[in-house]
Amino acid sequence: MGRALLQIVLNGIGVFVASQLVPGIHYTGTWGFLLVVGLVMGIVNLLVKPIVTFFSFPLIVLSLGLFFLIINGCMLWLAAALMPHHLRVDGCVPAILGGLVIAILNWLVHAFTAARD
Repeated sequence: MGRALLQIVLNGIGVFVASQLVPGIHYTGTWGFLLVVGLVMGIVNLLVKPIVTFFSFPLIVLSLGLFFLIINGCMLWLAAALMPHHLRVDGCVPAILGGLVIAILNWLVHAFTAARD
């Protein structure tokens, strides 16, 4: 339960950081609503991303894993499509860059928390 809550918070913070760093990603809402955005991102990553990854496996192998950037961007775009009043992604490039920012933030936090465990 604690790990899932951490992931929700990280997704929300990642969306906020991406909206500040990447032109084309716009977040409007309160800090509390970031938890809802994080939850939506978590559900999308839990339910949709494995299916997309499975069917994209040949492209992932051919691109040496770089296609994961496209998949992460699509997951961010899908989360934005599910929450049109609070999160907006203006195109493919902002979605990919935003997905990269969120992935890097998640990776950094997990690297530091795994080192402590």
